[in-house]
Amino acid sequence: MFSFELFICVLTIACLLEIPRGTTAASCEPTRIPMCRSMPWNMTKMPNHLHHSTQANAVLAIEQFEGLLGTQCSPDLLFFLCAMYAPICTIDFQHDPIKPCKSVCERAKCGCEPVMKRYNHTWPESLACEELPVYDRGVCISPEAIVKAEGPDRCKCKSVRLGQKAYLKNNYNYVIRARVKEIKTRNHDLSAIVEVKEVLKSSLVNIPRDIVTLYYNSGCPCPPLAANEEYMIMGYENEERSRLLLIDGSIAQKWKDKMGRKVKRWDQNLREQSRPNSGRTNTRRSRH
Repeated sequence: MFSFELFICVLTIACLLEIPRGTTAASCEPTRIPMCRSMPWNMTKMPNHLHHSTQANAVLAIEQFEGLLGTQCSPDLLFFLCAMYAPICTIDFQHDPIKPCKSVCERAKCGCEPVMKRYNHTWPESLACEELPVYDRGVCISPEAIVKAEGPDRCKCKSVRLGQKAYLKNNYNYVIRARVKEIKTRNHDLSAIVEVKEVLKSSLVNIPRDIVTLYYNSGCPCPPLAANEEYMIMGYENEERSRLLLIDGSIAQKWKDKMGRKVKRWDQNLREQSRPNSGRTNTRRSRH
């Protein structure tokens, strides 16, 4: 039986165990929360996203959801909870642990909040989905993106057909012509080291004609790149971290001069569409 009296009791204890915001962050440590040992990561860090100072404190807080997990209200609930209470920690993301994607939270909430409402309770404010990152605009984890240790054969890259319609719709932050130097893997984190030959578009991050790093936000090399090949690469930027991202919807195609000219025209059309029509309005008014 799902006991919400226990739910509220443990939630109160968990709040008392939270630490003040702004406390100095520690380095990665092995995950010791029993409920999260089945997750495809084994390193976490404290404070977590709920501001618990130690894993011992986080255990007391996450155990309040055992009854809800028992209802099997959502297949995403355990993944989401562990991503919040025992967030994945890697060498590249020690300062700020990676958050779960907004879509993962929304799926867990959609499935489980109706069960909670039967007992006159709602989804906890501390687990609100609104402030979590969106998969195609930032770094976050989801069951679809993260890869277990079994290897890269689990990855299935979704192909994106390059055309004017897709280019205008996706509104890429950057477009570059680059030669791939190498693909690096560190703790299942992937990045591509490329030599930028030409910058066709740059919105938020200054891109030098030099060696730069492109960051995948999952363990899957999507879109796929091969060393020593030259590509046209379209993706998004993380302005806060000054990073170029390769994420869902990004495109990498073998470089062709003809396609490069097309993209320049498409980008010019995109800029023209985004301009206000104030000039036309003023011209019409001057005629009267």
